[in-house]
Amino acid sequence: MSNRKLVIDRLTTLIIGLCACVVVAPLILIVGYVAMKGLPNLTLTFFTKTLEGIDPTAPASDGGAAHAIVGTLIQVTLAALISLPFGVLTAVYLNEIGGRMSGVIRLFVDAMSGIPSVVAGLFIYAVWVVKAGQGYSGFAASLALSVLMLPTIARTTEEMLKLVPDGLRESALALGAPQWRTSLQIVVPTARVGIVTAVILGIARVAGETAPLLMTGFGADQVNSAQTFSEPQSALPLFVFQQVTNSQGAAVERAWTGAFVLIALVLVLFTLARFIGRPASQRNR
Repeated sequence: MSNRKLVIDRLTTLIIGLCACVVVAPLILIVGYVAMKGLPNLTLTFFTKTLEGIDPTAPASDGGAAHAIVGTLIQVTLAALISLPFGVLTAVYLNEIGGRMSGVIRLFVDAMSGIPSVVAGLFIYAVWVVKAGQGYSGFAASLALSVLMLPTIARTTEEMLKLVPDGLRESALALGAPQWRTSLQIVVPTARVGIVTAVILGIARVAGETAPLLMTGFGADQVNSAQTFSEPQSALPLFVFQQVTNSQGAAVERAWTGAFVLIALVLVLFTLARFIGRPASQRNR
């Protein structure tokens, strides 16, 4: 009987290991192939030059993605600034306050988690670009990204707030602190590491989105950070899409390099989120 259990245990372990390899293998192949195509053109000029004034037939080394990288940093930062207060306050309401609307709000947050990114882009396009007449801009792209980032921050923050010991809440309430003060000055600061992790996960979630940017940011060939709220603006995912759809070989080469940089950025963000989310005792090892 013991031998049979040992065989079943080892067979189960082998099957689980094979399943893990099946899951990981496509990721390794994708990252490896993109690295193989993108690394040859990854030079310093890719980070310092733009496509302004670059002839479509020029070599890949003549142009860069500085405008797209700057656009991504601006748009993701604005999206995080918009989503963070709403996401944290939503999580505080769901976990600390509750009430009649908590079930409905949680349902909407869960539904937003599965919303296609193109729908978020269409929503901002219809409301902000067309209806409000604000036109394409980096800020419009940030609004679309914030719609996608909000549920990630809200749900992750809610789970982090659940880990805060009830003794902290009870102690604050016993000392006469109102519930709102207990939540904002005791519970939220205690869960700040988890909230930072939630923000990083939200950024990683939207950093590679292309569909919303097609209908909001529209794209540009130069750095226009000063016109973020009024002019079209590029971003790294949009740069990759526009370059890969170009018929010129040099543009496709730039697209591969941009894709590699984008994958590296997302992997770094996920790794950072995992590191911050670990207990302090493990991080200090």
